[in-house]
Amino acid sequence: MTQHDRLLIIDFGSQVTQLIARRLRELNVYCEIHPFQNVTDAFLADFTPKAVIFSGGPSSVFAEGAPMPPHKVFELGVPILGICYGQQVMMHCLGGKVERGDGTAEFGRAYVTPTEKKLPLLEGWFEADREQVWMSHGDHVSEIAPGFDVYGTSPNAPFAITADPVRNFFAVQFHPEVHHTPNGKKLYENFVRLAGFTGDWTMGAYREDAIAKIRAQVGDRKVICGLSGGVDSSVAAVLIHEAIGEQLTCVFVDHGLLRLNEADQVVTMFRDHYNIPLIHADEADLFLGELEGISDPEQKRKTIGRLFIDVFQKHANDIEGAEFLAQGTLYPDVIESVSFSGGPSVTIKSHHNVGGLPEKMGMKLVEPLRELFKDEVRELGRELGLPESFIGRHPFPGPGLAIRCPGEITREKLDILRKADAVYIDQIRKHGLYDEIWQAFVAILPVRTVGVMGDYRTYDYACALRAVTSVDGMTADYYPFSHEFLGETATRIINEVQGINRVTYDITSKPPGTIEWE
Repeated sequence: MTQHDRLLIIDFGSQVTQLIARRLRELNVYCEIHPFQNVTDAFLADFTPKAVIFSGGPSSVFAEGAPMPPHKVFELGVPILGICYGQQVMMHCLGGKVERGDGTAEFGRAYVTPTEKKLPLLEGWFEADREQVWMSHGDHVSEIAPGFDVYGTSPNAPFAITADPVRNFFAVQFHPEVHHTPNGKKLYENFVRLAGFTGDWTMGAYREDAIAKIRAQVGDRKVICGLSGGVDSSVAAVLIHEAIGEQLTCVFVDHGLLRLNEADQVVTMFRDHYNIPLIHADEADLFLGELEGISDPEQKRKTIGRLFIDVFQKHANDIEGAEFLAQGTLYPDVIESVSFSGGPSVTIKSHHNVGGLPEKMGMKLVEPLRELFKDEVRELGRELGLPESFIGRHPFPGPGLAIRCPGEITREKLDILRKADAVYIDQIRKHGLYDEIWQAFVAILPVRTVGVMGDYRTYDYACALRAVTSVDGMTADYYPFSHEFLGETATRIINEVQGINRVTYDITSKPPGTIEWE
């Protein structure tokens, strides 16, 4: 198995630390994020990073208990890049000075201009005299550490870019990882080149390594995989099947909350096309019966999660000798399951993939995707030959249509929702917009409205259309459909879907993790 060069990102609590990792992965560099309190001298000796990046963060370096790296990191002899709070940490630890804002705080767009000194890190920068960057700092560096020089300034950050080229220590006050620093990727590209990375982190190489790891972990024993029909679990299943063949059995729990014809598509692809042993657990009656009368969204999620475990366990028990449980856990799942503060993490979604099922079933986990981001999983799926129409599908939540049906769930509402959603997605595909949109769906609203259709008075449901775009999966904005598209789509839904007489379009912007309705 290949040992990739590794870059360590020390997380000081920035909201956008994941973006740093994504930018590096795009450059075919393997990196991991670890919270500062976990990065000890022993950790560094074991991890052996080829380079280190300090993330931003909300703290002040002179506050009591402020996050700090171990001093050993500065003695590794590897390049270090400090970002925002990470710059302030470097200056604070290496003999510089940081002060409170007092009129020098910067939040939002700013422009950095170069000094006369040249720096390899900045190759490809300042070709138009100045660079747009994204600032987000209250405190500021007032005195740089010995050995550092200034290579870029902004109106409120006289030390916007500093470096000690002898030690390959670099520090910037802005965030090069965000979309609002347009040339930020070039800065990261220069940094990893200076650090000697060869860009060997590819999905072709990962596929070979993952298969070898799965075979070494599993041996001749059996694995069961919970298959949802989503991209993550599907890629995991195909990868594991390639590694161990008939030793894998997939259990597809059909909870009756899937989209139109989705269950048939999943069964056809895995059982017929890939010839993977598959148990189709059609438990729609059980799930919908237990959900009857429940309106609270969190109670819905917990009910679905509990039933999923029960059903999965029932069918898994029929697979004699299974010792391993496969999950499509991704790297963001792993990161979000580690508390930066050392205390309990805030629960965002109670149907999270990590935890619960393996402990209850007494099985060992196989998680071949836990080092990957979503876009890397899609690329791995292409490597494995999954059809593009499947790889490029919009994200679909584990609880399915339950959270696109606010209020009580009924079979009638689910049938209406499925048909309306199918029309909406068909419209998006017909207009060639599907790949421009990160996620689109219909929600059926928990109200009936009076309408007139032809010469008749109707009293039917209203539905809301939602579509968001995302550059990096961290922030989202609504998709700007034309009035013609919305009018045409609303007309089709009202004409073709009995039970809906009013269509609205939701243009609120939310982070992708919370764009679902409940």
